[in-house]
Amino acid sequence: MELYGYWRSSASYRARIALNYKQLDYNYIPVHLIKEGGEQHKQSYRQLNPNGLVPTLVDGSVILHQSLAIMEYLDEKYPEPSLLPGNAQRRGAIRALSLDIASELQPLINLRVQQYLVRELGADDSAKQAWLQHWFRQSFTAFERNLEEVSGKYCVGDDFSMADICLVPQVYSAERFGIPLDEYPLLREVYARLVELPWVAKAHPSQQPDAES
Repeated sequence: MELYGYWRSSASYRARIALNYKQLDYNYIPVHLIKEGGEQHKQSYRQLNPNGLVPTLVDGSVILHQSLAIMEYLDEKYPEPSLLPGNAQRRGAIRALSLDIASELQPLINLRVQQYLVRELGADDSAKQAWLQHWFRQSFTAFERNLEEVSGKYCVGDDFSMADICLVPQVYSAERFGIPLDEYPLLREVYARLVELPWVAKAHPSQQPDAES
């Protein structure tokens, strides 16, 4: 099994956590998103992933992109431990929180959006930071309210799940971009528990072979 990713990519971070949680062996193949204009744009990589994004999972003849699709695939092929534990209602809550991060927030603050803001719209550092703060605050405010309804030890009850996998990289990104988190005490409590888990710690960007100082 091979995982193409970038050390600081939130979506790659998710895939690494999922693979670690299920104790699956994989070869990590770095794809530098900035060097030489971005290795994700090279034809050799686009043949694997026409979107030119990371991560991409290769499992034999199976080639998958999109981190949530990768996690659901892994959960179906290797069902234990489950990324979607519990009954239908709980699994629905897990998917909803996962999508709140992966579909609502992440697409607005990822690298190619930031590059477009600067290159095409002429946004300076102050404008870019205002953009990031706006979308993080809108998303995390709603996420905090949802946690009040469904969280326990982790995002949904007391079982680790796909929702936790989605939360960790996004809080890491928020801290990297200097986003204040004081307004989200429950989110911070859950995050503090999650980063202590060994399979999460192993997936941290700083622990990857392509990590940069």
